[in-house]
Formats: sequence, structure tokens, C-alpha cells
Amino acid sequence: MIGRMSWLNYHHLLYFWTVAREGTIARAGAQLHLTQPTISSQLRTLEKALGAKLFNRVGRNLVLSDAGRVVFRYADEIFLLGRELQGTLQGRPPGRPLRLAVGVADTLPKVMVYQLLQPALHLADPVLLVCEQGKPEYLHSQLALNALDVVLADAPLSPTTKIRAFNHLLGECGISIMGAPKLAAACRRGFPESLDGAPLLLPASNTALRRSLEQWFDSLRIKPDVRGEFDDTALLKVFGQHEGGLFAVRSVLERDTRRLYQVRLVGRIASIREQCYAISVERKLRHPAVVAITEGARTKMFA
Repeated sequence: MIGRMSWLNYHHLLYFWTVAREGTIARAGAQLHLTQPTISSQLRTLEKALGAKLFNRVGRNLVLSDAGRVVFRYADEIFLLGRELQGTLQGRPPGRPLRLAVGVADTLPKVMVYQLLQPALHLADPVLLVCEQGKPEYLHSQLALNALDVVLADAPLSPTTKIRAFNHLLGECGISIMGAPKLAAACRRGFPESLDGAPLLLPASNTALRRSLEQWFDSLRIKPDVRGEFDDTALLKVFGQHEGGLFAVRSVLERDTRRLYQVRLVGRIASIREQCYAISVERKLRHPAVVAITEGARTKMFA
């Protein structure tokens, strides 16, 4: 005699998947046009049917439990297959590209991000790249919800962070001081003492690079003439290009910075080390595109 089959309610699964992506029941309700009590009730029904708790509450947000992460991955595949089925019936070719959702810390230069992601776009199978830029704390929370496959950042996840994730060091490099041709030529001789009193553009005060530069200046008793502070590193370089002041870049980006902004090298600071990390919920990376990114960074970009 065949036992009673346990049916999975796909409406409940959709509600769960939406809450996991949005982070709160309120935002999921807005997406689904349902009330919060309705969604809460359906989630409890799904948890009872699966025999597992799917969420833990952290502050105002819901964070996936270990069982929730497993269910989310299956749900993601289920709804992707559903969209593929619709596309096939509507005459679009079968098959879909490999989806890669990347969180990019807003402190990383865009040129560096482009170089890091290039290997993922040259795999044998096509890749659909989804990039989201933001503050590291927000990106970490999205990673915990499995809304992102990986986060690229210039600082590791803190050990005190409650999110269960792993830091994968991609590489590190020194710092190069650059500027418009005339200003760079004037400050090149006698570097680094030549920076004392020189016009300087700095990154925002909450960045690791800013703190490292200030400590380095203090150690040498150098006091540059700070002309500006910038959240946007691209805007900082535009000001530097037009003689607004000298500025610091990661040495791996020196060639691209020179070409893009027509600036020149003043000198290099080997003692300041800037790092780059891929942060994921996996101890061992498995996503083919993420593996390509890490291998490319370690063997080429930072080699």
C-alpha cells in the first residue's frame, strides 16, 4: 500500500522565497499585495509542513536558518525553472545563463570591480551578471538572505558579525600617489617628504585607505594640504586629473588610472597594503563564476 503523499504548497513556497529576498514580511507583503498576518500565517503553515524553522529574527529583519538556506536554494531553482518553462512555451530558446548575483562594496573602485568580474564573463557557459553596490553592512545582510552569491569588498567580514560567512582573500597590493602631470613632476623628487604641504585629495573618513594614509603621514610627520574628501573614488580622480590635488590609488590600478585620467605617478607606498576579499556563505567556493573570479584575481590581477 502506497503511503499518503506529502504535497508542497507552491504558494507558500513563493511567500517564503519573497520574504527571504526582501528581508521583512512588510516588504514582501508590498511585493505580493498581501497583508502581513496573511504571510505570517502561510509561513507558519509551510514550516509545519516541512518540519523545520525557516527564519530567525535579528532586530527587525528575518534571517534564514540553516534549513531556510537549503529551502531557499531549492525555491530559487524551482522558480527559475518555472520561468524557463514559460519561455520555452512562448517560443524562446530553452536553457538559461548561469546567474551570478554580486554585491560590490561602494569603497571599491569601479575599474577594479570590472577587472575582478571579467573572468566570470568568459566561461564556456553564458553568465547573467547581477551587480548591486552598497555599504558592506547591507550587502552582508543580503548575503545572509542568499540574495547574493558573493560580496566583493576591501575589508573582511568582522568576527563579531552575526552573519555566518567566510572571507576569501583575493590579493593585496601597495598604494601609488598620482596626480596631474605638472603637479606630479613637481612632487616626484624628494618623495615622500615632498608631500609635506602638497595639495591632496582624500577618500572618505570611514574607509580603510583613509585611515592607513593618515597613519602613514603621521609616522613620517608629513602634513599635506588636504583640498577635498570624496565618497566617490571616480569623482576624486576627476578632480585630481584637473590639478585639484594628488591622490592615492591601489597600485594594481596604476596603469589604468594613468590611461583613463591622463595622470602621472609621483611615488609608491609599499608599506600600506590594500586587500580585496570575496565574502561568501560557503567555506569552499562552488559557484563556477565565483571560482573563476577568485582564480583570476590570485593568478593575474594580484600576481
